[in-house]
Amino acid sequence: MTSFAADRARRTAEADRWLAGLLGAEPGVALVAVGGLGRRELLPGSDLDLLLLHDSVDGIGAIADRIWYPVWDAGTHLDHSVRTLAEARRAAADDLKVALGLLYARHIAGDPALSARLRERTLEDWRAAAGTRLAELREMHAERERRSGELAFLLEPDLKEAKGGLRDVHAIQAVAAAWVAPAPGPRVRAAYETILDIRHALHEVTGRSADRLVFQEQDEVAKVSGLLDGDALLRVLAGAARTVVYAVDNTFRQADRASSPSRRGRKPAERRPLADGVVEQDGEVVLARSADPEADPVLVLTAAAAAAQAGLPLAPRTLDRLASCPPLPVPWPAGAREALIALLGAGEAAIGVWEALDQEGLVTRLLPDWERVRNRPQRNPLHRHTVDRHLFETAARAAALTREVARPDLLLLAAFLHDVGKGWPGDHSVSGAVVARDVARHVGFSPADAELVAEAVRLHLLLPQAATRRDLDDPVTVTQVADAVGGRGLLDLLHALAIADGQATGPAAWSGWKAGLVAELVSRVSAKLAGELQPPPQPRPDQLALADGGVPAALVRGSEVTVVAPDRPGLLWQAAGVLASHRLIVRSANVSTRGGTAVTVLRFAPEFGEPPEADVVAADLRRMLDGRLDVADRLRRRSRAHPASSPGVPPPKVTLVDDASRTATVVEIRAHDEPGLLWRMGRALGECGLDVRAARVETLGAEAVDVFYVVDGLGKPVRDLHLRGLIAARILEALTG
Repeated sequence: MTSFAADRARRTAEADRWLAGLLGAEPGVALVAVGGLGRRELLPGSDLDLLLLHDSVDGIGAIADRIWYPVWDAGTHLDHSVRTLAEARRAAADDLKVALGLLYARHIAGDPALSARLRERTLEDWRAAAGTRLAELREMHAERERRSGELAFLLEPDLKEAKGGLRDVHAIQAVAAAWVAPAPGPRVRAAYETILDIRHALHEVTGRSADRLVFQEQDEVAKVSGLLDGDALLRVLAGAARTVVYAVDNTFRQADRASSPSRRGRKPAERRPLADGVVEQDGEVVLARSADPEADPVLVLTAAAAAAQAGLPLAPRTLDRLASCPPLPVPWPAGAREALIALLGAGEAAIGVWEALDQEGLVTRLLPDWERVRNRPQRNPLHRHTVDRHLFETAARAAALTREVARPDLLLLAAFLHDVGKGWPGDHSVSGAVVARDVARHVGFSPADAELVAEAVRLHLLLPQAATRRDLDDPVTVTQVADAVGGRGLLDLLHALAIADGQATGPAAWSGWKAGLVAELVSRVSAKLAGELQPPPQPRPDQLALADGGVPAALVRGSEVTVVAPDRPGLLWQAAGVLASHRLIVRSANVSTRGGTAVTVLRFAPEFGEPPEADVVAADLRRMLDGRLDVADRLRRRSRAHPASSPGVPPPKVTLVDDASRTATVVEIRAHDEPGLLWRMGRALGECGLDVRAARVETLGAEAVDVFYVVDGLGKPVRDLHLRGLIAARILEALTG
């Protein structure tokens, strides 16, 4: 990767010479660089951060004007102040940001003794008030994380403010200035330079001061940085940011321990045994005095598992010692395999321990295949993390489900490896199964167990996709899933894995609605495997009473709508249009027929806020059934008030799936979610002379994945090739026109 350090040094030196010339020789006055200029980090778009320090000099305003106006005339952004030493100290005492900036105070011109006194007094004040100042610094750090997120896992990160960004290294340096923790080490300094170089390249590309690395600029920034593309850039950035996060967390932990009243004058902490060769001391996990890392290859996993199970961090010096452990034999001995499963089974507490192992380079020594997914970004707004972190987050959530399966060890390993194929070409489920099988054998599982883990990885998307994109009432759906899993053991593993994967991905990927569909599918497949295929659900008595009434009717009950009317094409999408006009999102829809009367049941959720009154929605549904409501006109008026889709939205996709049902043709549609989308798709199907027998609707973030089971005018699956082509064309026209 290209380094811009020399360019920053050149820019800083040129600015120093220019500014020194503007001040000239003035007794009792010093021009001091603070902030980025004080750190000699002048980027193409950087401001000049300057303090004109004086010893109560008369006419200081005129001297200041002699410097500030030429800077402004040059079009350079300027952050400036004019203060005496006492005023500078008071400003720092009142404002943490001022104090942090003065920690980098650097003399440019004028009286060097005055600058030296500023530097000395600033550090004295900082150390004298360290307890208060470091508490403020920690709160500022936490607020930045709440506001800006974690740099390593963002698709458009703020390089300065996000956790793991440049500000966090400044925080480490500030803690070190208080003499309560070490200064940044070589790895952190290298990570800092990497992030700074990327910010430098961003300034070069945009031609202005910029901190947010937005998507449309990432490929060009990568090119300027000497990297292949935006993905390579995000991967390098994630690695650097995670190094900074690990360091800043350690720094604050050390600062907390150093400032704890209980540590003052206390004898050395007692050691509490945790595992063979591993003890707790002073809130950290360290090696026992008898432990010999150079003779025990399993010790690294033993210590990691003990730390995770105890909910404690591994001490930095312990990690240094664990690096001397010899390589594990392949396959791993039973103790190593059991320690890995214990580590994975510790849940959330294991994540920090795993990050520590990763930062010390121990993970890829244990599992060489891990390098292919390490820090790999995911260009998917549903995912919150890089691939490797997502894998461990999934394992952490699977730990809560181990009592739901017969083989909790295989669940944890499958969760840990389910997306490992994203580091290899092709379908990640297929390639991942190959890698998972190899890893399972590598860590010491039997061939049969390794095969089960591989199957779980290969099929890890089966249940959520079938549950949300297929009709659960169609026997073909249940049969296909049952044939794929073959037995209850794999089915239970896949169910737990689907839950853990969805929860680890993010809130948009897993909801109560989706969880319910997956659970229902699992229940039906379980019955099928047991030879007890469950019949499709029948209408409830209140729905049957509506149908037996002989007249069109509508019932709204909670989040469910029931519409009954003489069977005719279009009832489903017309009812969906009414719901859309009330800003209600259809989650699922099913249709059954009773003596020539169609019973359409739709489940919905409000687009936002509280749903409208049930009586209002029911009244509009009845008006629609009587032909007294122009649904199309109402939706047109609503769409005019709705903002257009963003220009970067990919085109919609329509697929006709041939083997998903024996009684209907399955039409799967993926598109950007918009108000009235289901109405437009259903109307397009109606214009093709098709009747919708069932629908499954899902919204993932801004992406709609909708599936329709349709039949032709004779109630049969669509076989005619011309009509099949027309279906796709009409739907695409409705979605893009």
